[in-house]
Amino acid sequence: MAKIGDLDVGEFPLLLAPMEDVSDPPFRALCKEQGADVVFTEFISSEGLIRDAAKSVMKLDIYEKERPVGIQIFGANLESMLQSVEIVEASGPDIIDINFGCPVKKVVSKGAGAGILKDIDLMVSLTEAMVKHTNLPITVKTRLGWDENSIKIVEVSERLQDVGCKAISIHGRTRAQMYKGDADWAPIAKVKNNPRMHIPVFGNGDVDTPERAMEMRDQYGLDGAMIGRASIGYPWFFREVKHYFETGIHIAPPTMEERVDAARRHLQMAIDWKGEKLGVFETRRHYTNYFKGIPNFKEYRMKMVTSDDASSVFEVFEEALETFYDYDFS
Repeated sequence: MAKIGDLDVGEFPLLLAPMEDVSDPPFRALCKEQGADVVFTEFISSEGLIRDAAKSVMKLDIYEKERPVGIQIFGANLESMLQSVEIVEASGPDIIDINFGCPVKKVVSKGAGAGILKDIDLMVSLTEAMVKHTNLPITVKTRLGWDENSIKIVEVSERLQDVGCKAISIHGRTRAQMYKGDADWAPIAKVKNNPRMHIPVFGNGDVDTPERAMEMRDQYGLDGAMIGRASIGYPWFFREVKHYFETGIHIAPPTMEERVDAARRHLQMAIDWKGEKLGVFETRRHYTNYFKGIPNFKEYRMKMVTSDDASSVFEVFEEALETFYDYDFS
């Protein structure tokens, strides 16, 4: 059983990755219902938190039904990170996660996210200071290294563990790769197989089928899988992986009725949480995956992603359900 500090997260837990403009409370709720064992918030700027920026503060919203839930923060300034820990603590998460892996230029250029992979000593000292500043378990999400010539993830992981990090999630690409090419899980397995490591090591990157999740568990021996892109607009991915683990066969994909129900609930929760305008706009990215593979669906999808008021989108959901009710997704 994997444990993050004193928190039991189960045998080979499936974790919802922190994804900007994706891993918000409505989406986390849907993933939790479908079997996600641990969910993480969108990544939150430490500078935004200490400036009381509305968008950053809103991301701190968490709900009891999500637990265990981790709040992820990023930054490169020690004082700001420590202040943000105090702000995050007030929201009552189960875990505080540090983002040392975001490859986006606007984050990296400030020395944060994957930018800190150029300064491993700072990465370690920031982690140590945050561990000492809170009683909540501190975890880290990172990448293999800055580029293929600077992969020192075995050493880095051990050093992070030694200063009190309670778990580490590793994306199997370097920052230089961004999201291109295939994720390489072999270096992550080396971290896990390091006899000095005793904290959970979770794998991330290209876990896009139940078979790949099983490969990460059985062939690479990791402690759990962090799921990102495969879950966008498809919270059933967690259910499918768990069913495959238990039975060795694929569960039937969600029906059209299930898909419309999820899309409807997702949109309503988003509206309830952030208002109609933002709720309608920020839920659009999920619709392509909710209704992926349906022939002649373009007309409905275009209406979903161009309608500016909720009532119009809800109407399209009902039209789509009526038209494609019997569509076989298998």
